[in-house]
Amino acid sequence: MNASSPQVDPFDLVIFGGTGDLAMRKLLPALLHRYADGQIQAGSRVIGVAREGLDDEGYRAQVREALAGSHARLEEFLGLVHYRPLDARKDEGWKEFAELIAAEPGHVRVFYLSTSPELFEDICNRLGSHGLNQGQSRVVLEKPIGRDLESANRINDAVGRVFAESQTFRIDHYLGKETVQNLLALRFGNALFEPLWNAGHIDHVQITVAETLGVGRRGAYYDRAGALRDMVQNHMLQLLCMVAMEPPASLSPDAVRDEKLKVLHALKPIDGHNAAQLTVRGQYRAGVAEGQKVPGYLEELDGKHSDTETFVALKAEIANWRWAGVPFYLRTGKRLAERVSEIVVAFKPVPHSIFDAAGPLAQNRLVLRLQPDEGVKLWLTIKHPGPGGLRLRHVPLDMSFAEAFGVQQPDAYERLLLDVVRGNPTLFMRRDEVEAAWRWADPILDAWAASSEPPRPYAAGSWGPSAAVALIERDGRTWNEDSD
Repeated sequence: MNASSPQVDPFDLVIFGGTGDLAMRKLLPALLHRYADGQIQAGSRVIGVAREGLDDEGYRAQVREALAGSHARLEEFLGLVHYRPLDARKDEGWKEFAELIAAEPGHVRVFYLSTSPELFEDICNRLGSHGLNQGQSRVVLEKPIGRDLESANRINDAVGRVFAESQTFRIDHYLGKETVQNLLALRFGNALFEPLWNAGHIDHVQITVAETLGVGRRGAYYDRAGALRDMVQNHMLQLLCMVAMEPPASLSPDAVRDEKLKVLHALKPIDGHNAAQLTVRGQYRAGVAEGQKVPGYLEELDGKHSDTETFVALKAEIANWRWAGVPFYLRTGKRLAERVSEIVVAFKPVPHSIFDAAGPLAQNRLVLRLQPDEGVKLWLTIKHPGPGGLRLRHVPLDMSFAEAFGVQQPDAYERLLLDVVRGNPTLFMRRDEVEAAWRWADPILDAWAASSEPPRPYAAGSWGPSAAVALIERDGRTWNEDSD
């Protein structure tokens, strides 16, 4: 076992939606890797729950196929895996399920709701009626938590009637990414950055989450959600909070989340008065992505008319002393030119350049890459080596985590799932954070709904609508698109 990866207490992790895409693609592989690393004890149990009429062996066969070739210890891990067929809205099987869980009274109990949010209330009510919310029991809520503030409150109220807030873990896997964790270390573990981390030295911040894929099989869900609900209201606002929050007094869960909440409260409103100037929404059309011709969004919906946005760019501002006047440019979309998630902190230019022949000096930039290859780059101006005069170049100090530490970075779910078992909620959203994020996002959605302007078209394989370029360039800035 890795010395930096201590074992967690024995647990039962129940995945509602255990045959679904998230379970097979993310949750079960994450648990396999933590088991193989020695963090999960052999007595622990992973219990898939869904409506399909499978038994343990039938479910293990599905998991074996989904995880084939992912690790040499897969067969050992499958010994921990069990299955129970249950319908959240029917009584059959719940008594037997409760007896299965009660067979290990000393285990931590984690109920992961990887289902439609419409089922959260039914599942929690049945867990509560069978006493499965007692003791060391925790519930994990997958996004989206509602589609607006009203529905989010309805879901949180329903879950809160069964599980206390201290038992409720609202997961955002972006907060589990290594680079996001390193943002805390960079800011608060080094004397170099924090004195400069303010409006006096930072020109602007960019946050980009770009995907090359289309909606694919998620079309039905995505058309009800759109890019702002799917990405901005949760993932991107959480990243913004991590960049902009004040130094917490400690790394205790509430100390960190209190500071994130202050950022959400300080966001300037975007509503019907200014949404047209501060936001851009787009929808992809047919084009060429990753060297292949791909259909447009409406074609993937079988020609159905839709005003759902697959791209959002916006300019946000934070009304406090640290960040007054510093724009935060956010953009996210499907079928874009490159798959990349990154945070770019652009520092102000030098106040006076003595290098007349060099022309304008490029800004220093700190680039935190979340995917595909996690790492940190600090772009600096230096002299090009050799004779021939003072020739300046803009080059990065580049640290790839995989190269620097010689290890493959664990998936975010590996960290987050075991944090739930440990009962550590630092990297999970508190209810008041969810509410504050929706209070800011709802007026944007309302403004779009009231507008007669449809989403702007953009070609698949591009960087989105031209209006997104204009959004930032009218301020004399440009999107960061350095791929090297």
